[in-house]
Amino acid sequence: MSIITNTVIEAHAVFLPPPELRISEWAETEMRLSAEDSSEPGLLSFDRAGFQRGILDALNNPEVQEVVIMSSAQVGKTTILKAVIGYYIAHDPAPMLCVQPTVQMAEAFSKDRLAPMVRDTPCLSGKIADFKSRTSGNTVLHKRFPGGHITLAGSNSPASLASRPCRIILLDEVDRYPESAGSEGDPVNLAKKRATTFWNRKILQTSTPTVAGVSRIEQSYEASDKRRFYVPCAHCGEKQVLNWDAVKWPEGQPQKAHLHCKHCGAEWSERERLAAISDGEWRGESEFNGVAGFHLSELYSPWSTPARMAIAYVEARESSTEQFKTWVNTALGETWEEEGDGVSDLALSSRAEQYPETLPAGVITAGVDIQKNRIEATVVLWAEGEEAWPIDHLIIPGDTARPEVYELAAEELRAAGVDFAAVDSGYQATMVYEFAARHGWILQIKGVSGMDRPLIQDIRKRRQRMRSRNRGGTDPEIIGVDQGKALIHSRLRLEKPGPGYIHFPVDQAFDDEYFAQLAAEIMVKKKRGGRQVLEWVQVRSRNEALDCMVYALAAYRLAQRKQAKKTKPKKQVMSQPEKQEKPKSFIPKTSNFIRGSRR
Repeated sequence: MSIITNTVIEAHAVFLPPPELRISEWAETEMRLSAEDSSEPGLLSFDRAGFQRGILDALNNPEVQEVVIMSSAQVGKTTILKAVIGYYIAHDPAPMLCVQPTVQMAEAFSKDRLAPMVRDTPCLSGKIADFKSRTSGNTVLHKRFPGGHITLAGSNSPASLASRPCRIILLDEVDRYPESAGSEGDPVNLAKKRATTFWNRKILQTSTPTVAGVSRIEQSYEASDKRRFYVPCAHCGEKQVLNWDAVKWPEGQPQKAHLHCKHCGAEWSERERLAAISDGEWRGESEFNGVAGFHLSELYSPWSTPARMAIAYVEARESSTEQFKTWVNTALGETWEEEGDGVSDLALSSRAEQYPETLPAGVITAGVDIQKNRIEATVVLWAEGEEAWPIDHLIIPGDTARPEVYELAAEELRAAGVDFAAVDSGYQATMVYEFAARHGWILQIKGVSGMDRPLIQDIRKRRQRMRSRNRGGTDPEIIGVDQGKALIHSRLRLEKPGPGYIHFPVDQAFDDEYFAQLAAEIMVKKKRGGRQVLEWVQVRSRNEALDCMVYALAAYRLAQRKQAKKTKPKKQVMSQPEKQEKPKSFIPKTSNFIRGSRR
């Protein structure tokens, strides 16, 4: 009788839901760290990195739909990612999507991180067959297990991001993702859409941040409840967030750096710092709205020390701006604040005016920028003294690997009255060359950086380059974009109409996004090789409007040079009477304002 009873109980247990188990509890009970993947192989423990428990368990909270981790290196983001994957394979099977910055990085994560964990964690090894097995049905980037599967994808592969619905979305190092996955749009949004149909979806984003205002992870963290890890002081008991200003060391001795309590000022030993980290707690600094955000710096890492950080700080600070920026991003887990000379998009938008019915006489040019899935162009009327009257900003969607979108752009530009257009060949160079070859009024250019390079290269130097170029080369006009941006910025600061002033119309083509792109770069001073240099730095992800304005100015100056060459007096022939042909004067075309639309 007892045997029958036990059999019934065991059969009934098959249909029961799994017991409530947090991700951190599963990880510390089941998950093994591999020797080739960790300096501490064996059963995982969060005793030294207590902050990881709160991050993992947030995903078990039914009120939390998304978790965001903005952090430094050395805090175990990869361990957290693997724990989440292992939990959903073993305890709560679900379809998963794990996105790395590139397909190559996704393959490396699968082989070097995921495969060893599956091999060495007993409860996982029997659920996923080796991808080398012909009968497994698994590959490096797609693995099946009872009740679900996991797809590993690169953010640069639109096909893998849109392939199948998934309940669990894991997005690793999002600040290294491209702006668009092919022509499909933002890879983060593409990945999130895979979970739309699941009421119990979970999304995890992780990354070290980059530049303020551009960083994806910063934007996601700012939209969260912004949790920080508070740890107690061993001397006064006050809990506090560990910040870099609490690290102090004797003059010239960063190797002796220590943390100091921001309340009582006591110096913490390394033992006291580690004990404090084990006894900390997460506190949100903003209202919870379904997104749990976590911020961590290397000061919380049990695998680093304040002294190591201080040594790296001094080396980076004395080396170069780029190295110090990297230190801020990867050691403090904070965005880099670019400080430099720029213009305000709000100030520019406030200058919009109702254009007169008839604009001044002048030449109409267009600056054209080629993107993967669109062509953008700013149409500008240049009056006397290079006073600029932007007429339209066009966005022509289409695959720029095909000629159709170029011909559509040509029609749009001609309809806007464009006399000359300068098209950047930095992307799709062959297509741009063929486009310019079909239309004599279209000039092929190539933007090159360098503050010492003029906007328009000297024609004598250009001839030398033409004589030395490789046979069959396309030979675009070289444009000094840094000087062009400096010139446009200086003119955007002019307050009164006249020579050099740039007007803007009240028109839907010149919206807030347009002015934000026009002000998307600032000039900063950077340290390189022991000397100060000036560079343009983007402070937001898109800057097409600024590029197009520079190209439009370049088109005007190239057109002037071309016209001057045409009207240059012919050389006298000695046998003929001394009669010099009078140069033809260039009479600029008069154009009326043409209203355009921003698509």
